Amino acid sequence: MIALSLAGIALVSVLAQWLAWSLRVPAILFLLLTGLLLGPVSGLLDPDALLGDLLFPLVSLSVAIILFEGALTLHLAELKGIGKVVRNLCSVGMLASFAVIGSAGYFLLGLDWRVAMVLGAVLVVTGPTVIAPMLNVIRPVREVDKILRWEGIVIDPIGALFAVLVFEAVRLGSQGDLVGHTLLALAKTVGVGSLIGVGAGWLTTLLIRKDWLPVSLHKFGVLALVLVTFTLSDWLSHESGLLAVTVFGIWLANQEGLDLEEVLAFKEDLAVILISSLFILLAARLDLAQLWQLGPMVLALLCVVQFVARPLCILVSTRGSDLPWRARALLAWIAPRGIVAAAVSASFAISMHEAGIEDADKLVPLVFAVIIFTVVLQSLTATPLARLLDMRQSAPNVWLLIGANSVARAIGKALADQGIPVQLSDPAWEHCKLARMSGLPCYFGNPQSEHAERHLPLTSISTVLALSPSRHNNALGVLHFAHLYGEEKVHSLRSSEQHGKANRESATFRARQNLFGADINFARLSGLLSRGGQIKATRLSDTFDWDQYQEANPGAIPLFVLDTRARPSVVTGPVTPLPGELLIALQPPREGATAP
Repeated sequence: MIALSLAGIALVSVLAQWLAWSLRVPAILFLLLTGLLLGPVSGLLDPDALLGDLLFPLVSLSVAIILFEGALTLHLAELKGIGKVVRNLCSVGMLASFAVIGSAGYFLLGLDWRVAMVLGAVLVVTGPTVIAPMLNVIRPVREVDKILRWEGIVIDPIGALFAVLVFEAVRLGSQGDLVGHTLLALAKTVGVGSLIGVGAGWLTTLLIRKDWLPVSLHKFGVLALVLVTFTLSDWLSHESGLLAVTVFGIWLANQEGLDLEEVLAFKEDLAVILISSLFILLAARLDLAQLWQLGPMVLALLCVVQFVARPLCILVSTRGSDLPWRARALLAWIAPRGIVAAAVSASFAISMHEAGIEDADKLVPLVFAVIIFTVVLQSLTATPLARLLDMRQSAPNVWLLIGANSVARAIGKALADQGIPVQLSDPAWEHCKLARMSGLPCYFGNPQSEHAERHLPLTSISTVLALSPSRHNNALGVLHFAHLYGEEKVHSLRSSEQHGKANRESATFRARQNLFGADINFARLSGLLSRGGQIKATRLSDTFDWDQYQEANPGAIPLFVLDTRARPSVVTGPVTPLPGELLIALQPPREGATAP
């Protein structure tokens, strides 16, 4: 029966994620609904009875992995370029939110001061996995979009670390020790967690750099070290494990030249599995009766979170900036809480309940109430508010090129020369470096990854061109972005003539392999460019029409056509450009020409 229940949780987790993907809404909504339906509503799932004594260790280890994955994305060098507003949001703004929410929990709900402090600390973390899909729908102006995305990225590990430190102070202070002894114990916890985290990071870096750990074991080895780091630190100093794994992740993320791409991709996949399953289990444990017992004061807390804490956070964080009041108003409205708040609060609540702290059992229901309230309210109202404030972006106009190889760079340069914004993406650093040296923006990594969702300008993309020589990479890109933007906006280049004929991919991918016509493939374009072919733009006219262009440029391959209003379109088959239109075509090398 236990095996059947666990398999059922996995199945409904996938269904919840699929529904969210299909409807393009944050997955947290369906995960919450699923957990509530299986748990307090129907009684089909009782996590405590199902897992027994294993529940708390599994929750703790899952939270450790989730925090480690979040910390892997925090590059300290990037903090210099994110702007004063984001730094303030993750420092003084975070403290302002903590003070307001903690005070509301204590004075409005009458919570034990220790529970109120932990509640305030947990709820400073916005949900990066909730923010990204929400922003893709809202499409706020670039500055607001950038601030909210970076806030979600940076405050995830920093806010979780802050919550751990507050929890430690509360736990130690609850033992009735003198202030000095409490501070000494807190210093011990922070010291042990930081030391173990740094040690684990140093050891992992050494293992990877010296090739003492084979590449095939990098993902499993790092996962094992995360679990050992967490448990060892907790054993040496109770509740220091979360701090240790956060420091561990930050250490690895900031090692120069350390290849963690496969590890990060694995941790993202693992985090999705853990988040989905863990969120359903935690939602199923909710005691809704406890919320009703708190009465209307819960609504008062929700209003404080939305209408007092967040606006105050934005007020202190944007002081002295040149942001217009409309942008500040929109920032003050959007701050959904997510899985990190839920997972960390569950771990803390269990520890405080074991310590006999009054009101500890109210922490998780309150956090979930805030999550539900902020996600639902802001998902429904943020887009109309952005439209009312005139803070939505104009129509998307960026062309995303999957690949930064020689073909993609040449095509990207030709588009950019005509004023069409382009964004390249490639997992090969050498290709990205060459693209950036040519003045083309390039994202280094997998454009379908969660990391790319945080860093690519997804709300500005209008067209996607899959230009990788790898059919597999093109297929993944087409399927991913066709869902986001619609099939008509996504096109793929055939890898080669053989691949085009032997293709057994999905119907969507087969239909979108239409770039530049049925006879054109990557191998042909790459060969022409390597032999000296050039991509040139030519304005047709009544005196130099399409027939005359073909006579003057035999073998030219039309790529794009810009109409008289400079609106670009992709050539996907036979084309006859009209006078006044601009033709971008690959002109084959002249006799005797060599590649530049």
